[in-house]
Amino acid sequence: MAQNESEGKASTRLLRAAAALLLAGLVTVGCSGEPEAAKEETVATLPTQNITEASFGCISDLTPVDRFFVGNLNGDLDATVAVASAAEGGVYPVGSVVQLVPTEVMVKREAGFNPVTKDWEYFDLDISAAGTKILTRGADEVKNRFGNSCQDCHVKAAPQFDLICKTDHGCDPIPINDVMIRALQKTDPRCEAQPLTTEEADGLKQLQAALAI
Repeated sequence: MAQNESEGKASTRLLRAAAALLLAGLVTVGCSGEPEAAKEETVATLPTQNITEASFGCISDLTPVDRFFVGNLNGDLDATVAVASAAEGGVYPVGSVVQLVPTEVMVKREAGFNPVTKDWEYFDLDISAAGTKILTRGADEVKNRFGNSCQDCHVKAAPQFDLICKTDHGCDPIPINDVMIRALQKTDPRCEAQPLTTEEADGLKQLQAALAI
């Protein structure tokens, strides 16, 4: 009889222990909802992390500042315009697009993209009425249509201007004048046709001859 009672008590203790373990397991699952390993944070991809040919269109759809155009692929246009317009310069926000002529673009990439170019990425484009084709892209290895390194020109800008060249920023003069620049901007085939002045038409002819187009 005593033995049966002892065995009964031992069985009760085992059942209670099992119940306690089961309850603890249920509480843990109930609090977590699902195992930590199964949880993944969803992080939105910024447009600057997925730049394609569709990222670039008609140059005049951008915002004019001085003699070039600016935009922001990530939507922070006001901040980009503020820096581009500031006489004292400044650091452009990520996503900034700077474009002087339709076939060349600079985009400010995420911090750490390339310290040599202050995180700017250069693009050489082929453009037509059908759209945009990226010919080359990257950092200091990209060259313009005259065979010159984009970085070699922009690196001469005074430090406060974040590698952006204006006529008074310290960069070497480019081989095209303001008349030619306006003509190129107006004849971007991705844009609606814009009339050229006689001076602009003549400048465009001179540029085409220089490039043997």
